[in-house]
Amino acid sequence: MSFPLLTATAALPAIGAIATAAVPAARRTAAKWLALLVSLATLALAITVLVRFDPDGARYQLTESHAWIADFGVRYELGVDGIGVALLALTALLIPFIILAGWHDADPLETGSRRWRPTQGFFALILAVEAMVIISFEATDVFLFYIFFEAMLIPMYFLIGGFGDRAHAGSDENAAAQRSYAAVKFLLYNLVGGLIMLAAVIGLYVVAGNFSLQEIAEARANGTLDMATNTERWLFLGFFFAFAVKAPLWPLHTWLPNAMGEATAPVAVLITAVVDKVGTFAMLRFCLQLFPEASKWATPAILVLALISIVYGALLAVGQRDIKRLVAYASISHFGFIIMGIFAMTSQGQSGATLYMINHGISTAALMLVAGFLISRRGSRLIADYGGVQKVAPVLAGTFLIGGLATLSLPGLAPFVSEFLVLVGTFARYPVIGIIATFGIVLAALYTLVLYQRTMTGPVKPEVSAMPDLRLRELVVVAPLVVLLIFLGVYPKPVTDIVNPAVKSTMSDVHKKDPKPEVEAAK
Repeated sequence: MSFPLLTATAALPAIGAIATAAVPAARRTAAKWLALLVSLATLALAITVLVRFDPDGARYQLTESHAWIADFGVRYELGVDGIGVALLALTALLIPFIILAGWHDADPLETGSRRWRPTQGFFALILAVEAMVIISFEATDVFLFYIFFEAMLIPMYFLIGGFGDRAHAGSDENAAAQRSYAAVKFLLYNLVGGLIMLAAVIGLYVVAGNFSLQEIAEARANGTLDMATNTERWLFLGFFFAFAVKAPLWPLHTWLPNAMGEATAPVAVLITAVVDKVGTFAMLRFCLQLFPEASKWATPAILVLALISIVYGALLAVGQRDIKRLVAYASISHFGFIIMGIFAMTSQGQSGATLYMINHGISTAALMLVAGFLISRRGSRLIADYGGVQKVAPVLAGTFLIGGLATLSLPGLAPFVSEFLVLVGTFARYPVIGIIATFGIVLAALYTLVLYQRTMTGPVKPEVSAMPDLRLRELVVVAPLVVLLIFLGVYPKPVTDIVNPAVKSTMSDVHKKDPKPEVEAAK
């Protein structure tokens, strides 16, 4: 038996979470270092998976399959395609930066009613989320995927509700109430989506007789499994609803601004750059592959919802006074682009959407983590409480600007390539949708540049006059993300070479081909 590399990649952070939680309370620093070393070891395994993956090989590679609940056709089946392996690598890459950025976020508090915070628990929960997200990207058994899709809500609930932002305006009691509200809202929204998906998962088993993604997709392709039209559409809606909540897609998005606003900056990154990607990834892997005809049937409505997300999220970001909520609404707009690219049903759109998942994760991590460093210095999330920061902390201001420019998809930075591909792919089949979506780019420039102007330029406010610049630990967090934004903006080929064969397979699943140009090139 070959070494179970995919299992090891998910099991290592799970074991690390248990070990970190077991560290004695007085050894907080040891718990931090243990969590960081486990995350780095997981990154090494993820790189090994990436190196061993052959983009030109079989669709699903490094597969593992073992009997689990045989009476119900449930198997422990893992495998990665180009899209899954790219997102697995993104997750493993971001977790060490999240841990470093949150190094002091769970240190004991000396004031208020919360005199002690379980530091070990904070880092253990981050590792637990990493393990569950990784196995979600690897699972090729629908029931196995569902278990971890839902299970990751538990550690996220405690991370949001138990380790909130210290820069909350108001009393400790008010801050705790806001954190609790955000955590419960996050949990309820996602639980409702998960329960609807569970009904669809059971329905799929009744129709197909098993939970194996590959077996069901193969049976659908060769005609041995023929779903009734209405059955397929209802099952598709059950899956899609859960993924749209996780993504999040308008109008199921309202939990995200609360969760990101009340969570610490590293946990906010964990939400939008890591956990939410499971939703968009699952649309590609499960919705399109299991329910191709229903996916095409629902495409017009989904494109309209994605378009609303793009414009609505950007408009609300323009009007925000809270830095973290601004980034949250910007992310809603960006997820609209991702979902639009997925359901444009073109190779450019789906390649761009997958690349957008990677680039959005990196750019949002860069912007939000620098924003977190800024907020921790001033003790406020309000944009109006800043001004002239670039004169006292130029490195912080410079990295904040790069993160912001990446968010607005400036040419030369990574998100530009993915956003361009999404728009080109959408315009090729749905020109009106593509044209309206470009309005989101204009709004992105507006909210990003206004944010930078109001916080970093102008007269130096007395409250920020003594603000220190980025420290070594913070530079170690931000610098690699900035390098990646520039590198992938100039040379995205390493990622596109991995994801394009998987996109080609997905296009084949839904029996779609790229539309031909209406005007042939001059000979």
